[in-house]
Amino acid sequence: MGRGKVELKRIENPTNRQVTFSKRRDGLLKKSIELSILCDAQVALIVFSPSGKPYYYSSHDMDSTIRRYRNEKGLQNTTSHGVTTVEVLKNEMDEMKKTIDTLETKHRHLLGEDIMTLWMKELKQLERQLRIGVDRVRAKKWRLLSEQVGALKRNHKTLQEENSILQKKIKLHELLNEGDENSGLDSFKLNKAA
Repeated sequence: MGRGKVELKRIENPTNRQVTFSKRRDGLLKKSIELSILCDAQVALIVFSPSGKPYYYSSHDMDSTIRRYRNEKGLQNTTSHGVTTVEVLKNEMDEMKKTIDTLETKHRHLLGEDIMTLWMKELKQLERQLRIGVDRVRAKKWRLLSEQVGALKRNHKTLQEENSILQKKIKLHELLNEGDENSGLDSFKLNKAA
């Protein structure tokens, strides 16, 4: 049995209006999440409650999604607050500097530098990252060593085969030389006897 058609008009009762808002907001968020997962869509949703409280969902970074939308609509020169492109770029540059600083700090931590300020949880996480990194390095090293040992064994086998062939040739050559010397002696003896 289907639901009846709902008349779309403002709900007068504040309690009913709040309940309806909460249910429909949750349904809208659920549909946004499903759309982003099922269709690999880039989704950004912003909802303000009647009291002004913001609710939002973004399948990717909200700022980059809004920036992409503004670029698509040709609104890249200014933001909704009249901020110029230069200011937006300056903000992006500041964010990139923060990201670089964070990455450099993480790199120093991985090198064992500047770790005095880290708490136990951060030290354990760093230790886990280093352990995983060492395991990966060891696995790569052993794989390379195994490949090199395999190549050396194949090369050794090839050299042994070549050595065996050369030894057979030398023996054959020696036998032929002995045969020539013996036949030369026999002819020498026959000449003397005559």
